[in-house]
Amino acid sequence: MEALFDPSLGATNQILVFVCLAIALGFEFVNGFHDTANAVATVIYTNALRAPVAVVLSGICNFIGVFVGGIAVAIGIIQLLPVELLVSKGVGAGLAMVLALLLSAITWNLGTWYFGLPASSSHTLIGAILGVGIANSLTPGHTFGDGVRWSKAGEIGLSLLVSPLMGFTLAALLMLLIKRFARDKAILARPPKDTPPPRGIRALLIATCCGVSFAHGSNDGQKGVGLVMLILIGLVPASFAVNVTAGPEQMTLAAEATRNVTTIVREHHDARSAGKVTEVLAELGRVSRILESSRTTADIPRDDRFRVRQQILLADRAIEDMVRKGDLGLTSDEQKQLTRQRKQMKSLTDYAPNWVLFVIALALGIGTMVGWKRIVVTVGEKIGKSHLTYAQGASAELVAATMIGFSSIIGLPVSTTHVLSSGVAGTMVAQRSGLQRSTVRNIGLAWVMTLPASMTLSAIFFLIFRALFGA
Repeated sequence: MEALFDPSLGATNQILVFVCLAIALGFEFVNGFHDTANAVATVIYTNALRAPVAVVLSGICNFIGVFVGGIAVAIGIIQLLPVELLVSKGVGAGLAMVLALLLSAITWNLGTWYFGLPASSSHTLIGAILGVGIANSLTPGHTFGDGVRWSKAGEIGLSLLVSPLMGFTLAALLMLLIKRFARDKAILARPPKDTPPPRGIRALLIATCCGVSFAHGSNDGQKGVGLVMLILIGLVPASFAVNVTAGPEQMTLAAEATRNVTTIVREHHDARSAGKVTEVLAELGRVSRILESSRTTADIPRDDRFRVRQQILLADRAIEDMVRKGDLGLTSDEQKQLTRQRKQMKSLTDYAPNWVLFVIALALGIGTMVGWKRIVVTVGEKIGKSHLTYAQGASAELVAATMIGFSSIIGLPVSTTHVLSSGVAGTMVAQRSGLQRSTVRNIGLAWVMTLPASMTLSAIFFLIFRALFGA
C-alpha cells in the first residue's frame, strides 16, 4: 500500500488518487446496503434471525466472499472499456473515465435505493462503462461506437438478461417440489409472529443467507476491485501498471507464454491479416525483450512498466479480434492453447493486490450493515400478496446463491438483486400467493431503465470531465 505514496506524482495527483479511491469505496459501500439487503430479507421475514444479527452476519460473509472470489469478474468488467483508455498514460483521460464511472453508478444506486427499488448495481456499472465507451467514440478522431467491446458487452448483457429469468423459473420449480414432497406442511404457511422457525428450517435459512452474501461478495465485490485497479493503473502507473510483486517463476512463465503466443500468431495468420500481424508481432517482441532482460517485474525500469502493459493489452486485443474473425485458422485445440498462453502472458497485468481486496471487502461489509431496511421491506412485503414463508425464503436464496456463485467462477457478472427478487416472485407464483403488480412493475421498470440511464449519466460526466481536464 506504500506504493500509493509515490513522490513522483506531485501533490495534486496524490490528492486525486485518494479522492478517487474514496469515491470508489463509496460506490462499494452503497453497493453493500443496496444489494445485500436482498440476502437478509428472507431470514428477517421468517424470524430466523433478528435484523441486527442478520446484517452483521451478511456483512462478514460478503467480506470473506471478496477474498475467495478471485478477480475474473473484475477483469471482465475492465475489458468492456475501449483499449485506448486502458493504455492511455495521460492522467486527464483516465481521471475523466474513472470519475464518470463512479459518479454515474453512485447517483443511480442512491436514487433507486431511496425509492426502495431493488435495482442492479451490476446493470448500473456496466451501463456506465458502455456510456464512457460511447462518449469516447464521440470525441475527435473516432467513429461512433468504435472501441466499445460489443462482443463482451453482448455476452455480459445476455448473462444479466437470462439470470433473473432462470432465478424465477428455478425457484418456482424448487418450490413446487417442496410442496409436493414436504412432510411438514408448516413450512408452507405464514411464520408465526416473533417465533423462530424449527431448528432444521432455521439452519437452512441461515445457511442460504450466508451463501447469497458470500456469493454477492465474490461477484459484486469484484466490480469494486476492478474500479480501484483502474484508478491505480491510470494515476500511479509506475507502481501498478504491472504486478511488481511477481517473482522469477511468474516472470519466466509470462516470458515463455509471450514467446508461445508469438509463434502461434506467426505460423497461423492468413494474408488478410498480414498488416495487423506485423504490428502484433512487433508489440510481442518488445514485451519479450523486456521480460527476458528482467529477473522480476520489480527489475523492469519504472518508466517501462506502463509501456509493457500497453504492449501486452494492445497485442492481446488485436489477437482476440483476429481469433473472432477467423484470421488465424486455428483448430479447437489450438484455440484453447492460445487462450491459456494469453492468460499466462497477461498474469502480469491482470491482478489485484491483497490490500485492494481488503479495503473493498471492508467497504462492502460495512455497507451491508447500513441502510438495508428500504430494500428488505420491498423484498419481504411488497413482491407477493402474502407473507414470505419458510419454504419460499429457502427456495429463493438457495437458487440465488448457486447461480451467483457459479457466475463468479466463470467470470460473468450477474445481478444479485434481480436473481433473488425474481426468485421470490417465482416462489409466490408457485405457491399461488399472487404478486403485487405495482411492485413487480416498478422493479421491472428499474431493470429496463438502469442501463440507458447509467449510460447517459456516465457519457455526460465523461465528456464534462474530459473537457475540464483537457484530455
